Amino acid sequence: MDILGIDIGGTGIKGAPVDIETGNLLEPRLRILTPESAKPGPIAEVVAEIVKKFNWQGPVGVGFPAAVRAGVVRTAANIHQKWIGTPIESLFSETTGCPTYVVNDADAAGMAEMEFGAGRDRQGVVLIVTIGTGLGTALFTDRRLLPNTEFGHIEINCLDAELRASDQARKLKKLSWKKWAKNLDEYLHALERYIWPDLIILGGGVSKKYEKFVPYLTVEAELCPAALLNEAGIVGAALAAHKRLQQNQATS
Repeated sequence: MDILGIDIGGTGIKGAPVDIETGNLLEPRLRILTPESAKPGPIAEVVAEIVKKFNWQGPVGVGFPAAVRAGVVRTAANIHQKWIGTPIESLFSETTGCPTYVVNDADAAGMAEMEFGAGRDRQGVVLIVTIGTGLGTALFTDRRLLPNTEFGHIEINCLDAELRASDQARKLKKLSWKKWAKNLDEYLHALERYIWPDLIILGGGVSKKYEKFVPYLTVEAELCPAALLNEAGIVGAALAAHKRLQQNQATS
């Protein structure tokens, strides 16, 4: 089965059709800049544009940078506050004309890594950390997801963690890889004290530069880079939609 996966990020919205049996993109991904306001209407228009450009008429999965419960947005860290309380699945289904299923973006990336990437066949406690505009987390215990963890917003030294350890923070402060890695390491140690993961998978755009900062990380857990890199969010969004479709069929 093929599903269109869309990954909504702080700077770009990316999409491509996905073969959910293999995790492969069936066409080159399309990327459109995230609207500056990041309000519901403009983002919904970009999602509809991606659907239209692929001439898509089937189910759509979307990874979204917020906690999403029962199809409704519950948080808004790197998006406009108007998203809180928005019935996002209804909004996107209406604007695209396709059945659309929405999941937290880090959860989507985590699902892809657990199915096709660095977490494949791994048991125990696995933590995926996506490092980009913000910090996203996905937590799995024996391959079962605990959704919407939002550990990127724990406080460290009285500051939201992503203000110090995200890739955007590195760029804004013009930090060397070594200095930024110290902040990331402090954050990972905090997570390790809370949940004691067996494996931490580092994803997001910065995972392409893994070798530049991993020598400075000192956590006890096993570390590895994400295997799917920037495609994880797209693939995981499609996987999440497929799982929802299966659940709907099972209960119908």
